Amino acid sequence: MSRPVDRRTVLRAAAGSAAVAALGGALLSDASRQNPELSGVLRLATGEPTAFYAAFGRRVADELQRAHPGLSCRIHTTAGSVTNIELLRDGEADLALVLTDTARAAQGTGLFPRPVPLRAIGRVYETYLQLAVRADSSVGTVADLAGHSVSLGAFGSGAAVLGERLLDAAGLSTGKDVSVRHLRLAAAADAVRAGTIDGLLVAGGVPLPTLSNLDKDLGLRFLPLAGLLPRLGGGDGSLADAGLEQVTFPQSAYRESGGVTTIGVSNLLVCRPDLDPAVAGALTRLLVLRATDLVPDNAVGAQFLDVRSLIGTGSIALHPGAVSAYRSLHG
Repeated sequence: MSRPVDRRTVLRAAAGSAAVAALGGALLSDASRQNPELSGVLRLATGEPTAFYAAFGRRVADELQRAHPGLSCRIHTTAGSVTNIELLRDGEADLALVLTDTARAAQGTGLFPRPVPLRAIGRVYETYLQLAVRADSSVGTVADLAGHSVSLGAFGSGAAVLGERLLDAAGLSTGKDVSVRHLRLAAAADAVRAGTIDGLLVAGGVPLPTLSNLDKDLGLRFLPLAGLLPRLGGGDGSLADAGLEQVTFPQSAYRESGGVTTIGVSNLLVCRPDLDPAVAGALTRLLVLRATDLVPDNAVGAQFLDVRSLIGTGSIALHPGAVSAYRSLHG
């Protein structure tokens, strides 16, 4: 098995890093000089404690407070994207990490009773949909899940929403053809280990420590999902606008996952439209200038975090404070 890729080498930032370097040492040495007076408390809704959202969110919080000691960033672990958007809507969070697909759905679908106004700070990285079964399972495709049980992720997660759509795209009826549960990742892994469910779906960076441990103990097979992509587009927009694309598991992600094609979903750092523009600008500079410090250890999946891709937020408009910061950094 190939050695894990160092997290600094997986950043999609070759040209972006060069552009940032050209900005000069003054910006790189101390981002806090842009807004030294910033103070207050920011509430950042992330995801499950053992998953990628929480790990990324903790790094954002640490780096933000290092750059701006007057700002305190409090992490709220949650079920995931749907819950995070609800927290923003209800004024219980200031920032949130969400799947682009879920953020797009919040603009006017049955998933939310009313459209939720959101603004983006940037497109931060790409999540992999990971549908795993035991290596000794007879299940080789999503269609093979007929007659089996699977956890599609916790209620309130973006994975749970996409999971239902995946089963439908494979011609399977939830509850009739497949027994579906909605467990958090740690509980789902325990259920696979105990044999009470046959598989689990999670959206996250790769590798996820919980899945790596399960793979080490039992051996896992990751089902190919990319073939279902054309059936996930819906009638109201393109797959690209939803942040969905075909991706391939890196060779070093898990023991037997290399080369399996799945679905990548881009992720956004979003906020309410009334976020202080100075705070939005400070966050933007952090994403650009501290990119390599924000990627969780051992991440080998696709990362963004450069000026070119951070602004690719699809139908979710950038916050004006973020726009100003990107212009000052990159023209």
